[in-house]
Amino acid sequence: MCICINCQHVRNCITYKVIQRQHNKQSSVKHILFFMPFQPLIEVNIYNSKSNIKIEWDLVECLSFAEQPGYWLT
Repeated sequence: MCICINCQHVRNCITYKVIQRQHNKQSSVKHILFFMPFQPLIEVNIYNSKSNIKIEWDLVECLSFAEQPGYWLT
């Protein structure tokens, strides 16, 4: 699971925006993206089932992480 949703930087984070694009999701981020996190670690999982390949991107570690649960909801 991506830790970004519980980080106070989620609204302005460039890395979070990239992960959303990989998930083919429109960004709910409306602010100017100016925050570049320090040493983010992205885990990429590849799921293969018959004729369907799914790739899932999750940020699992980031030295800039500042916990603020539910911040992305406001």
